[in-house]
Amino acid sequence: MQEYIDLIDLNDYPTLWWEDIIFLAHEIKAHPENYAKRCAGKIMATLFYEPSTRTQMSFQAAMLRLGGGIIGFDNPATSSVAKGENLKDTVRIVSTYGDILVMRHPSAGAVKAAALSALCPVINAGDGGHLHPTQTLTDLLTLYEEKGRLDNLTIGLCGDLKNGRTVHSLLKAMSAMPNNRFVLISTKELELPEYIKKILRERNAGFCEVSTLEEAIGELDVLYMTRIQKERFASEQQYLEQKNIYVLDAQKMKKAKPDLAVLHPLPRVDEIAIEVDDDPRAKYFEQANYGMYVRMSLILLVLEKSLKPAELFRGEVRNDITCKNPKCITNTEKYLPHSFVINGNEAVCEYCDETTIL
Repeated sequence: MQEYIDLIDLNDYPTLWWEDIIFLAHEIKAHPENYAKRCAGKIMATLFYEPSTRTQMSFQAAMLRLGGGIIGFDNPATSSVAKGENLKDTVRIVSTYGDILVMRHPSAGAVKAAALSALCPVINAGDGGHLHPTQTLTDLLTLYEEKGRLDNLTIGLCGDLKNGRTVHSLLKAMSAMPNNRFVLISTKELELPEYIKKILRERNAGFCEVSTLEEAIGELDVLYMTRIQKERFASEQQYLEQKNIYVLDAQKMKKAKPDLAVLHPLPRVDEIAIEVDDDPRAKYFEQANYGMYVRMSLILLVLEKSLKPAELFRGEVRNDITCKNPKCITNTEKYLPHSFVINGNEAVCEYCDETTIL
């Protein structure tokens, strides 16, 4: 049976491979002409079930700059999904047309589910509020280029930490690096999910939780701002109650270190004032540009099979257990095997990482 190098969760692979991606991206950025035809004759399929600007276009630009071609959709309403086609059938067909498949989906664990049916490598471009590993690779390259290191950093993460897949992926990645410390800045309603805190504790990664940006900004080496994600709220009222609580402006930047790096996965709404754009510590536009180079690097390493494929599942199939997460892909695509890692009376879903008490 064919094995593919799927990127569902960055933590499925050793940190040395992350570094390989970062170092190759650094080299591509310096000498793009050396990589212009490396993917000639290859096709990348993009399945975007949710809106995207930077992730989708940077993937497309990456493949085109490598000499390859692209197919796919950016709106499921224009595909057979609108006719009721399930995820398995869509992925099974589209993966016969492409050499690599990039997917974004609103349900947690959807990209892992897609990898079960795909006939080519699958890359996670964001699965609901769960993970976003290629944004994390972008963030790692940004830190490498702008701070010169991936360790011994105090990193503040501010905004929607509950639904922010970029936050979850970044914390999982940076807690694997030595001596990083995290300051979690959010309201009680939008605090970091317990399963991510559990990972931080297991890795002995120092972290604290605060409710205001002002009390934290002065100690930070990196500030990772995120928008309050309207599309993740159950109602307009719930969204409005959280909107505009955290706004980074020039006044707050006066309290920050001279070498602070401000990052944002974008798009922003109003959580970073336009005036901050002119501050040399604002790195979010550079960050978006780095994303294209890191995706060029990733495409090359995946297609050239530079690493042993990670196991998709390590637990056991328990179809008698239903994941408690209503946003888990297993609760909509009913044919999927329910796979869990069982720890005593806890069952951890291998699609969305939520814990169900048995």
